[in-house]
Amino acid sequence: MEHPGTSTQPNTAEMRKHRYLFVLLDQFTMLSFAGALDALRIANRTLGQTVYDWKLIGEGGQQSICSNGTAFQLDDDLIQTHRDDTILLCGGVSVAQASNKKILNWLRREARRGARIGGLCTASYTMAMAGLLDGKRATIHWENQDSFAEEFTEVTLTKSVFTVDGNRMTTAGGTSSIDLMLKLIADEHGEEVANTVADQLIYSSIRTDQDTQRLSVPTRIGVRHPKLSNVIQMMEQNIEEPISPSVLAAKVAMSTRQLERLFRRYLNRSPKRYYMELRLQKARNLLMQTDMSVINVALACGFASPSHFSKCYRAHYDTTPYRERGSHAARMTI
Repeated sequence: MEHPGTSTQPNTAEMRKHRYLFVLLDQFTMLSFAGALDALRIANRTLGQTVYDWKLIGEGGQQSICSNGTAFQLDDDLIQTHRDDTILLCGGVSVAQASNKKILNWLRREARRGARIGGLCTASYTMAMAGLLDGKRATIHWENQDSFAEEFTEVTLTKSVFTVDGNRMTTAGGTSSIDLMLKLIADEHGEEVANTVADQLIYSSIRTDQDTQRLSVPTRIGVRHPKLSNVIQMMEQNIEEPISPSVLAAKVAMSTRQLERLFRRYLNRSPKRYYMELRLQKARNLLMQTDMSVINVALACGFASPSHFSKCYRAHYDTTPYRERGSHAARMTI
């Protein structure tokens, strides 16, 4: 079933049609999908004619259930694309399980046919598994960045809200799909149309591919102290090879004791403890999102030995890395 737009103004000039195929992977995120789809609907309304059509497709062609439990009736199975089609994969939680052989083979076939392909939210993972992002720039939701970087070293991973590299597009999830669609609409029909669509969406701050997806360090920690922010940024950028507190302090022209007092005052913990929590958080992401061995996870997070890693992990999360992975795998099979 095709989905036309609703005209709000007459437009006698016939415009080139463009069809989007939304591939709804199992447990996809509704917000990313809905944001992209509604941008197209409003663009049709703004232009006064149905320039954009779309279909909801997926494996089996029956229905797909998103991560909040809502079921969507699909229009078709994984069909062959037309020349002017754009494929938008909609990912979410458990994207690795949703990226099965049938999906990957279909993507490779359509890529060989020259299709423009994009991934919303975590669907960058599916594209990378199919080999569609080799040698390309891409982004993915910040929570999946660590595991993606470890698994797909041939992809240049960015922290942008979205990326466009040739005929491959990726977004970071959430409302970033709106930013991507506004860019595509602007490229095809001009900034004025895109701005009108944004106004209709009450979307007052359009982001570009130069904008990063995460809040700034001061906003995240609720403290606006430049030296503290700089130290935390250095910590986040040096997880695999941690920097000692004395070196961190020297880099921001402070003594180690001053740095200790700064962390105690604003974060109620020592720099060493805060750094450890960052490393353990990355380790937990890697355990749950990749097949990396516990030893390799430990090394990737700056732990010299598995035993020390396990001891620190248990002290923080009240379970061992092995049990954490086992319980997560069990939850995924329910």
